[in-house]
Amino acid sequence: MAEIRIRNTNERIQGDANVSEFLNNQNVIYEKWDMAKLPAQLKEKFTLTDDEKAEILSTYDAEIRDLAARRGYQTWDVITLSDATPNLDELLKKFEDVHTHTEDEIRAIVGGRGIFIIKGSDDVGYFDVELEPGDIISVPENVAHFFTLMDNRQIVAIRLFIEKDGWIAYPYADPTFQKA
Repeated sequence: MAEIRIRNTNERIQGDANVSEFLNNQNVIYEKWDMAKLPAQLKEKFTLTDDEKAEILSTYDAEIRDLAARRGYQTWDVITLSDATPNLDELLKKFEDVHTHTEDEIRAIVGGRGIFIIKGSDDVGYFDVELEPGDIISVPENVAHFFTLMDNRQIVAIRLFIEKDGWIAYPYADPTFQKA
């Protein structure tokens, strides 16, 4: 279950209904997928072959196609990051710059944990959305954010794209942003 931390107040929001309501008020889509569908041999596996990635996509094909039909996604893939990922620290530094995109950024978490840091409305400011398997989140286009790993440094996620070349990040200079 996702959990939110509002950075200005350190307030925590828990529970699917509360998280969903908060994110909806910030125009962020939040949904859940049934993780029981994932084959046992793929649970908690963070180094995947192309065939295993294809199996994940096949397992969630109906959910992916439903999202694609509702939101206009044209292509999707599976990303996996862990300490086995070459140059992980360099990659994470690139991820951890606040930026925007001209399309929404969506992740369906299949394994591990990750976190989106999102710039909310003026009365909220930046907030963290801690995600775990089954959580699906879509950050709207042109909203300042970044995604990174939690302390476990492991994630498997399905990403969906409108543009066939994927997202292009546009740096967002914000003097009010402070890394936690």
